[in-house]
Amino acid sequence: MTRNSPVAAASGEFVLGGALTVRRLGFGAMRITGPGIWGPPADPDEAVRVLRRAVELGVTFIDTADSYGPYVSEGLIRTALHPYPDDLVIGTKAGFVRTGPNEWHVVGHPKYLRQEVEMSLRRLGVERLELFQLHRIDPAVPLGDQLGELRMMQQEGKIGQLGLSEVSVEQIRQAREIADIVSVQNLYNLMERRSADVLDYCAAEGLGFIPWYPIAAGELSGTVARIAAAHDATPAQVALAWLLASSPVMLPIPGTGSVAHVEENTAAAQLTLSDEEMRELSAG
Repeated sequence: MTRNSPVAAASGEFVLGGALTVRRLGFGAMRITGPGIWGPPADPDEAVRVLRRAVELGVTFIDTADSYGPYVSEGLIRTALHPYPDDLVIGTKAGFVRTGPNEWHVVGHPKYLRQEVEMSLRRLGVERLELFQLHRIDPAVPLGDQLGELRMMQQEGKIGQLGLSEVSVEQIRQAREIADIVSVQNLYNLMERRSADVLDYCAAEGLGFIPWYPIAAGELSGTVARIAAAHDATPAQVALAWLLASSPVMLPIPGTGSVAHVEENTAAAQLTLSDEEMRELSAG
């Protein structure tokens, strides 16, 4: 598969903030790290192959964060892909500190956020972070201080577009009074739809909605398996196809540390579900 016949192109495109065009099916670079999203992966060479294969398959949006490793994911992305293709958008995040495997602590102090932006620039080998998302809003720090610092770095040319992660509709509205917001990254999948109101808001306002942990079937496993069999597809592909068909602002970012799985996930861009299949899945 070459860049000239990209599988991911079938997912369509979305323009973030009127400036960044990405293919809607992207790649999440969290799971190219070690267990507990801590330390390096067991096979760094395979992680590099995964990233390169994703780009070969036509992925133009990679989501990462300083806390993935920490710092490991961004470093692997640079190793695998720098100098980057002109159409590749790398979105990164900050707002968590790590103290061990599966341990995450919110920190949104302006000086800390500035430090992490500067370090992400260095690790990724770029002069500007085209998409930077506040990984979590720190309740102990005024939102205006957190976003104000990020907007200042935007004005300095170090950040292109700004996004948020794990927020409510009201928090998005508050944030947009302080800075231009182009994307929202919340937990959302077949089984977890508590952010449906956020998705609806993003669709109405033209904001990109990036569902993290996009592949989950749970109690719908029987229905998903039946639909997958009818298409000679996998349940993961059905879950991703459902997301893509659910909203034009949906930007799924399935992640994996396996080349075989990145090929399987990206092929979901070519899976078309019927109206009846969409109703069955959505009713669950």
